[in-house]
Amino acid sequence: MDEQVEAVEQETESSEMQVHNVSMRQFISFRVGEEEFAIDIMAVREIKGWTETAPLPNQPEYNLGVMNLRGTIVPTFDLRCRFGMGGTKATPYHVVIIATVQERTIGLLVDAVSDILTINEDQIRPVPDMERIAAAEFLSGIITVEENMVVLLSLEKLFQRGEISAAAEIAA
Repeated sequence: MDEQVEAVEQETESSEMQVHNVSMRQFISFRVGEEEFAIDIMAVREIKGWTETAPLPNQPEYNLGVMNLRGTIVPTFDLRCRFGMGGTKATPYHVVIIATVQERTIGLLVDAVSDILTINEDQIRPVPDMERIAAAEFLSGIITVEENMVVLLSLEKLFQRGEISAAAEIAA
């Protein structure tokens, strides 16, 4: 009998440890049009107001050019255009998220930064299986925050190494 009680106590302790070991993750959420997106906070270097960029030749429409960030040349991308939602007419109210992708620093033009989200990994839902839509391949998950859906983006999939490198090489 004592062995059974001991086994149940050990099982309870290990279950409690698993509950306490749930991984927490943080994301920066932002708006592009009417949609809410988020990226891993560990990729974010800083958030700054919009400043004009120097255009580069022969780049995709969503590549706005480069900006000088304290001596670092940063390729800047329009996420609205990247998602096929049309180009952004940038104003001083727009925001650029400076992020690191594959050891490169890039700028992401968004409408506004919304919040810092702290969530359990088990709250991340998989992207529903759907017909291939333009942005589906860039999605890494979906979370619900106060009745709103927030789409998690994979910056690695959104910006393949070749795209970032090409913009950086032209700027050099």
